[in-house]
Amino acid sequence: MLDTLLKKIFGTKHERDVKRMMPTVQAINALEAQIGALDDARLRGKTDEFRKRVDEGEPLDELLAETFAVGREAARRALAMRHFDVQLIGGMVLHEGTIAEMATGEGKTLVATLPAYLNALTGRGVHIVTVNDYLAKRDAQWMGPLYHALGLSVGVIQHEASFLYDPAYVTTDVRLTSLRPCTRPEAYLADITYGTNNEFGFDYLRDNMRFAIDELVQRELHYAIVDEVDSILIDEARTPLIISGPAEESTELYYRIDRIIPRLKRAATIVEGKLSEVEAQKEGDFIVDEKARAVTLTEQGIATCERLLNVENLYDPQHITQLHHIQQGLRAHALYRKDVDYVVKDGQVIIVDEFTGRLMPGRRWSDGLHQAVEAKEAVRIERENQTLATITFQNYFR
Repeated sequence: MLDTLLKKIFGTKHERDVKRMMPTVQAINALEAQIGALDDARLRGKTDEFRKRVDEGEPLDELLAETFAVGREAARRALAMRHFDVQLIGGMVLHEGTIAEMATGEGKTLVATLPAYLNALTGRGVHIVTVNDYLAKRDAQWMGPLYHALGLSVGVIQHEASFLYDPAYVTTDVRLTSLRPCTRPEAYLADITYGTNNEFGFDYLRDNMRFAIDELVQRELHYAIVDEVDSILIDEARTPLIISGPAEESTELYYRIDRIIPRLKRAATIVEGKLSEVEAQKEGDFIVDEKARAVTLTEQGIATCERLLNVENLYDPQHITQLHHIQQGLRAHALYRKDVDYVVKDGQVIIVDEFTGRLMPGRRWSDGLHQAVEAKEAVRIERENQTLATITFQNYFR
């Protein structure tokens, strides 16, 4: 009751934020005629003026109205698109480091250009994070004319390539129109760099493994605009980025264990809730927990494995490696499905991204799981990797 009354008097948090931002929106609109009267050269010259003021210590917040007005005019000329008032508010929200919820088709790509322009004035770089390589490339090509009109450079990083936006670049590949190939450091030195969360994250990890400063590709992280932030920071929060290197262990044990997996009998499958100990131990060799993506051997299963492997105690320290391989082999057979979780292509097991459905070549499951799946599919097993560097998206963007 009191909460409802207070909302009626003071408004919701959203309404108060919009009310707070409206004077700035009005200030931007008041500058529209003045900025619109500038020719293209003087409009571009505004960027140099803003940079000088930033270098002299003027806060970005005090430049916001002018830069947004200039950015809107550049969009009108270069893209025939004009930011609406609500998009100006969205840009202010992003500049403040908070989340702007916008539906598809409401102009998220255009909204991001204003805070990107403002924060690029520091000369420290802006990262615009998309959910896949296609969108990174498309958005850079689409918004490139706007940034070019303002005198800003635009880079794009992809899985195996990097580009700089260059309207004068000519290519027969229409997919790369205006995108001139460049080195990765050059793409990161651009005022604004488009790329996926994975590429930014892995480049960061690789930089942390380099021995010389001149080998780094990224510069100091400054400001990022993240598309689909709920997917990246919530849905994928438990999935760390991992860089690994080959371990010394032989791959023969994976094939050996894979031959005994079909001889083990499933006891039960847990979909929701827990299975009682009595039910779990009645018959069968292993229990599958689909929600946790885990497999547990029953007492009968332990005895079966000891008999098949001709060992006295599977839990003896000298046999722990075999136990680990059995558990991963069971996971590979019981939980990971071909053409759903992975595909087999050219003799390789390639992971399918569970969120986007896209193939992820070069990515591998850890702890021997990928090798167990390779043994299951009877393809060549690549040696197990050991983790060299890892980070979660939450820690990277913190």
